[in-house]
Amino acid sequence: MPPTSHRTQVAIVGAGPAGLMLSHLLARAGIDSIAVDLRSRREIEETHRAGILEQGSVDLLVDTGVSDRVHRDGYRHEGIELAFGGGGHRIDFAGLVGAAAQLYPQTDVFVDLADARARDGGDVRFGVTDVEVDDLLDSTPVLRFTDEAGERHEVRADFLVGADGSRSVCRRQVPEAERRQYFREYPFAWFGILVEAPMSAPELIYNHSPHGFALISQRTESLQRMYFQCDPADDVADWSDDRIWEELQARVGANGYTLKEGPITSRSVLPFRSFVQEPMHHGRLVLAGDAAHTVPPTGAKGLNLALADVRVLAEELERAVATGSTDPLATYGERALARVWKAQHFSYWMTTMLHTLPDATPFDVRRQEGELAAVTGSTAGSTYLAEAYTGWPGQD
Repeated sequence: MPPTSHRTQVAIVGAGPAGLMLSHLLARAGIDSIAVDLRSRREIEETHRAGILEQGSVDLLVDTGVSDRVHRDGYRHEGIELAFGGGGHRIDFAGLVGAAAQLYPQTDVFVDLADARARDGGDVRFGVTDVEVDDLLDSTPVLRFTDEAGERHEVRADFLVGADGSRSVCRRQVPEAERRQYFREYPFAWFGILVEAPMSAPELIYNHSPHGFALISQRTESLQRMYFQCDPADDVADWSDDRIWEELQARVGANGYTLKEGPITSRSVLPFRSFVQEPMHHGRLVLAGDAAHTVPPTGAKGLNLALADVRVLAEELERAVATGSTDPLATYGERALARVWKAQHFSYWMTTMLHTLPDATPFDVRRQEGELAAVTGSTAGSTYLAEAYTGWPGQD
């Protein structure tokens, strides 16, 4: 049986936050799209991911009519704590740069976007298989997939977008001779837990101590997210609740904090890496979000970069659809990469400043403490951190 044929203006591979936000923005501009994802909606909703939004990401959700739930259910954070040398040092975002970050889980961002696309009649297909993209240099590239019912589909579009994550099918379609890949792997990971307990602190604590790095975050009044530096080869089965709490309490206790404990409901090991592929387009294919770049989570930039990508991409695709030209795709890549590399630097800087390298000498550790003291003791240093963490407000 031949596949069911479709025609649309933009075909999007990946219906996570990046793909859904792009579909939403295109619809607001009167541009049709079809978005597909290998995962079911439930699978995406049940995947716990980072939850710190820059001010620009919050504004994008609210101002484009996705949802205002980020204000109602999220937590506005006007600073963070850098803990080292026996105490805490607050970076005052609001006072330094007049901006804030919002604690709002990525799962909720996805739910808001999926609900908005359903509300607006968007064509989004979850749980597809056998995804293929082809004819990228032709005037109508093609997306092929099999839906949940086992029916084969072929979508002809004016442009294709790969927003399909770090294991991107679309990224591999860029010929090796035409792409440049930049990659760094880190010799540590995060051991992350979800815990049923009250908040241990009103804002995030980035903790550097002789016992190792820890990040104390929040989710809700009764569910918290915490991380500590570990070996990428660590097995979660080797870590009992008692051992986890002993490790976390030792790390934050060195700087005068005590955590509120509770049942641990989830645990995972999260490896670190930095990656960028250039260019972010090939023919009539463009890449967005994790398909084009990933960052270590220390700077809370992954989701924010993806949303920043598609905000720019929607503008350039509107020009491309109107003119039929691929020139705006190159312009998109140039604009997006300017922010990507700023975010790569910030994420690398935060990571190397706060984590302990496996072969670190006492000099290395004391030098890190000196760097942290220089940042927190300087208005200029603290302002740089505040600007980058909140998304360089006013600089786009």
